[in-house]
Amino acid sequence: MSFSSLPGSSSSSSVHPLQPYGWDAEWEAEFAPFAEQGLLPGRVARVDRGLCDVITPTGTVRADTEFVVPRDPMKVVCTGDWVAVDPDGGTPRYVRTYLPRRTAFVRSTSSKRSEGQILAANVDHAIIAVPLTGDLDLGRIERFLALAWESGAQPLVVLTKADLVPDAVTLSYLVQDVETAAPGVPVLAVSAATGDGIDVLAAVAAGGTSVLLGQSGAGKSTLANALLGEDVMDVQATRDVDGKGRHTTTTRNLLALPGGGVLIDTPGLRGVGLWDAQTGVGQVFAEIEELASRCRFHDCAHTAEPGCAVLAALDSGTLSERRLESYRKLMRENQWIVAKTDARMRAELRRDWKRKGAEGKAAMEAKRGRWA
Repeated sequence: MSFSSLPGSSSSSSVHPLQPYGWDAEWEAEFAPFAEQGLLPGRVARVDRGLCDVITPTGTVRADTEFVVPRDPMKVVCTGDWVAVDPDGGTPRYVRTYLPRRTAFVRSTSSKRSEGQILAANVDHAIIAVPLTGDLDLGRIERFLALAWESGAQPLVVLTKADLVPDAVTLSYLVQDVETAAPGVPVLAVSAATGDGIDVLAAVAAGGTSVLLGQSGAGKSTLANALLGEDVMDVQATRDVDGKGRHTTTTRNLLALPGGGVLIDTPGLRGVGLWDAQTGVGQVFAEIEELASRCRFHDCAHTAEPGCAVLAALDSGTLSERRLESYRKLMRENQWIVAKTDARMRAELRRDWKRKGAEGKAAMEAKRGRWA
């Protein structure tokens, strides 16, 4: 089934109705077996309690996800998925399956069940909104970046509410601080109030699907409205007492931008737990990973080992203590998350803890012997 032969498309035009939402020749090829079954392609714009809004060539339909509710939470239908739905006439409509994801932004849940939660699928750009109304939490930015890199999307840090920064010099220093925590990632200061930087951000977002991420009060909904050119998303003021925002966005919504591209707005995220993101962490701390490759021992823990290039960089001042501590923290957290779901990894961790414990005990006994 080609672009022009799908229901709702025009035979005189090669533009597919779903093209503004990211449909392309590769998705068409993936969908071919389901087209032969008479199913319609569509992109999930919103999921809410087992039902979802699906944008199809014939319009947006409400569909039930009863047939695609697996035990694995990583395989549930989410905003951004491309799905196969029943054709016209079905009451109710059902989502029959979804196409393999190109990318997926995943975090760990706050539950004790060691589960991952997919926030958005098939994303090209991960826009991390950080407000300039308080102290910059560089560790939190690094955490978001690790998940973004791991997802397969290209991250972009957007510093919102730049109009509230008193002067250009202060703003430039804030941008530089974030750039040190985001090597290889563009950092853009914007103001929805004045429009500064919005055109640059719109040009980036026009190049595919973007997911907008950040904590409550980061100005995500305001930023989404600025990109959409109208007040589509509800906006509430941040609390004066602590500068934190309220959850104005309660579901993940997929919206077509007037200048091209698709935006997925997400609720504010209080917790951003890692989920099997070792590659992402390594990319965020690329300079530490490069230093580690020069250590004398391949399993160097960068604590007190001789010939440690990481500690040498710390001593020389080319690597900051904050940066190294953040790296250690995220690596430990990620290792713990993986270990909770991987029996072999748990066994390796236990062996490692026993080895370090024995080494520490031996070192203490050696010291006591010298003092005796």
